[in-house]
Amino acid sequence: MSQSVTEKLRDILAPVVESEGMELVEVEYRREGRGWVIRIFIDKEGGITIEDCSLISREAGPILDVEDLIPHHYTLEVSSPGLDRPLKKLSDYQRFQGKLARINTFAPLGGRKKYLGRILGVEGESVLLHIEAEDQKVAIPLRDIAKGNLEFEF
Repeated sequence: MSQSVTEKLRDILAPVVESEGMELVEVEYRREGRGWVIRIFIDKEGGITIEDCSLISREAGPILDVEDLIPHHYTLEVSSPGLDRPLKKLSDYQRFQGKLARINTFAPLGGRKKYLGRILGVEGESVLLHIEAEDQKVAIPLRDIAKGNLEFEF
């Protein structure tokens, strides 16, 4: 099975981002308006600065040109993942233990697909979540999570 363009971009860009002590959170490649956009989301302990985004843009641009993966014109954007940062890996859930998260599952687990709770940590291949409104603890297997994001707290 061949990799998608987004997966190939992730494989190319991860070493560039990691070499600067940052984490590649997500890569988007899609058509927007009249053109194509490659959007790179990066993060690091303490947060991302504009200088970090500029650095990764300057380093990634020439590498993408050499790899010649995209056959047409595109815009390259580098950004912080924002306050509602996506949670993709078990290490994300470990890192943000104690934070509020919104999780949607592919299929209902215990009669529900949507969860809002505080991340308690990770156990095996599952995310542990405390649903404060119901004072309930749940374990959600990572493979069943369709989408997970930090929830902004005021």
